[in-house]
Amino acid sequence: MADEILRDDFKRSKYPDVILPFTVLRRVDCVLEPTKDRVIDRYEDLKGRLDNLQGPLSRVSGHFFYNVSPFTFSRLLEDPKNVGKNLRAYVHGFSEEMREVLERLKIRNTIDQLEQKDLLYQTVQKFSSIDLHPQPRDGDDL
Repeated sequence: MADEILRDDFKRSKYPDVILPFTVLRRVDCVLEPTKDRVIDRYEDLKGRLDNLQGPLSRVSGHFFYNVSPFTFSRLLEDPKNVGKNLRAYVHGFSEEMREVLERLKIRNTIDQLEQKDLLYQTVQKFSSIDLHPQPRDGDDL
């Protein structure tokens, strides 16, 4: 899977330093996908009118976190030359608590390393193909 991309440029012991933050990032990308556009619309409506957008945007996303950037994993792939810049903007677009989680996983350092090794686009591409959407529980509508 992702290890085939990393094989020649990272020691095996460093694979988790890439795989864990990108797995978390892809998971939250999948979780937020259904409400992404509504969150952005609500953000645009409220921007500059409220100091704290956490409550309103969390209600729209349906989770304690949200993302106000225009990017998703699939949208990042639309601009290969700017994937690093756009991925940083995507990470910055998360609510404060989620950014803290991603920073603890050293996502920015990981992005920098992958970019230096010219592996960032391939990594985003690989992870965007992994379905980490929440599975419906018994009784939920499909």
